[in-house]
Amino acid sequence: MSFDLSLAGKRVLVTGGTRGVGAAVVERLASLQARVVATALSAPRQPTDGVHYVAADLATAEGVRMATDAAQRHLGTVDILINVVGGSSAPAGGFARLDDGEWAKALDLNLMSAVRMDRALLPAMLAQRSGVILHVTSIQRLLPLHDSTIAYAAAKAALSTYSKALSKEVTPQGVRVVRVSPGWIETEASIDFLGGIAANAGTDYQGAKQMVMDALGGIPVGRPAQPSEVADLIAFLVSPRAASISGSEHTIDGGTVPTA
Repeated sequence: MSFDLSLAGKRVLVTGGTRGVGAAVVERLASLQARVVATALSAPRQPTDGVHYVAADLATAEGVRMATDAAQRHLGTVDILINVVGGSSAPAGGFARLDDGEWAKALDLNLMSAVRMDRALLPAMLAQRSGVILHVTSIQRLLPLHDSTIAYAAAKAALSTYSKALSKEVTPQGVRVVRVSPGWIETEASIDFLGGIAANAGTDYQGAKQMVMDALGGIPVGRPAQPSEVADLIAFLVSPRAASISGSEHTIDGGTVPTA
């Protein structure tokens, strides 16, 4: 039996779509013949054929307006919104290193970007009584790393709570809202990060990878996930195959979180 995800022709906007998980999501959806617009701060190193890219800073209200306007010009109504954009540039050193500016940056990028994107695109979804919104959160909402990502973890926890509340409001009106919570993903940024750890610790890449897994308390599957694995999960969740799934959070962390 065929397991067609029925995404051909779907109009999709992916934020953070030029690197890491976002780039993998864009590639997967394009391969399934969806019509994809991807946003990011900069152009991708290797653009995916048929994808329309928009440069915008989604940590700002103006950047969100630019991105949503461009998506609506290119696609018309958006059927699926996938908010991948996020991250942290906060300094290490714990809570005392995080001033109001660092907190604002974390919240604007990891929470308010999604809130603003939803606010811009949801009305049209509600008008057609169909659509899917997927927010990428993080297992750090449950396992925060105190040294440098307190604000990031708090923002992702807020995104998760906001997503659940939104799902309760709009699912009865035909719009599904789901969340994907990744653990450690072996992205380009992660590989660069491990290179620095290896150099500082006098070890190789595999040794640095083991150090990070130990710091996380272990990953039962023995490795970080690949961006393509997260993209496969996201593609299923936004597809008509997952039509009964809304309001839930789906963890993909190799078993890192030790609770159910």
